[in-house]
Amino acid sequence: MIFDFSFPIIKIAAVGAFSFLAAFLITPLLTHILYAHKLWRKEVRTQALGGGEVPFFQKFHKEGETRTPRFGGILVWVVPPLTALLFFALSFANIAWLEKLNFFTRAQTWLPLATLAAAGAVGFLDDIVQVISAPSNRLLKMVWDTIGKHIAGGLSLKFRFALVSAIGLAGAWWFFYKLGWTTLHIPGLGDFDIGIWYIPVFVLVMLATYSGGVIDGLDGLAGGTFASMFMAFAVISFARGQYDLATLCIAIVGSLLAFLWFNIPPARFYMGETGMMGLTATLTVVAFLTDSVAVLPVIGFLLVLESGSVIIQLLSKKLRKKKVFLAAPIHHHFEALGWPHYKVTMRFWVIGVVAAILGVAIRLLG
Repeated sequence: MIFDFSFPIIKIAAVGAFSFLAAFLITPLLTHILYAHKLWRKEVRTQALGGGEVPFFQKFHKEGETRTPRFGGILVWVVPPLTALLFFALSFANIAWLEKLNFFTRAQTWLPLATLAAAGAVGFLDDIVQVISAPSNRLLKMVWDTIGKHIAGGLSLKFRFALVSAIGLAGAWWFFYKLGWTTLHIPGLGDFDIGIWYIPVFVLVMLATYSGGVIDGLDGLAGGTFASMFMAFAVISFARGQYDLATLCIAIVGSLLAFLWFNIPPARFYMGETGMMGLTATLTVVAFLTDSVAVLPVIGFLLVLESGSVIIQLLSKKLRKKKVFLAAPIHHHFEALGWPHYKVTMRFWVIGVVAAILGVAIRLLG
């Protein structure tokens, strides 16, 4: 049987280009608002996740960084869903080619779009908390003095993990009870039915993917890394005939490329938790929708590397009372070795692209 892929390719390319242009055009307005309201952290981080000083981090992340706003992830959080809704609305115009551009479908994109919206909202809340200052109003200041010490600097790591777990449970419930999914595909070995264990596996994968969000530490690093990962899953989705899901992945890539345009050094803004939570949670859902969870650690190798370096560092400091890396996550280790930040970023991009290609090959060959 011969399939005509010409229109799905046009659809994917058109939506990706639209997403890039939309994100690119709204960024000047977004950055104007962010700078006008000084939506940035007021000081450079002074403590590591496990406690203790961070001399290398402070050495390479100067005072100027406290004048760069967060919330760049708003582009990824807002543009792809609005693009989906726009083409969905245009599909009612009784114009054949506009109807074919619609990719807002229950079977493929409702769940990842809902995940992006929910997780991005949690990240947005965390970003707001990180930049908020004590109010001048006396009554509000009394309230701030009471609760501010508990939330200043952002939501606690435990609370963020709890919220991500809640999102993961909702997604796992939908996959298991609504879609009836109970199997995991292992390339080269086949499908394995894990029954009710599908739910905890889903949640654990989402938490593990989110832990790789520490990669958002250098200008351009996160944007390029996630662009290659979503591009990989777009290829896998396309190969499986999930054209709407492939289109959504490319819409996310388009918004990421627009973000990257303004995030390349010197960055106009940072991704923030708004983007990192939305991207990591959505990446997890896309991996399950394409039955490609087994290759997620390959495609997302840099996320594994980043979170793994933090875990190793924390365990080593706790058990051996000494560090393995000069600084963690590992991209800061290479900075401490004397690599310029742009060299770290571009070499990580290369590794990310190679890992993405390898993951796609394994999945499709399997």
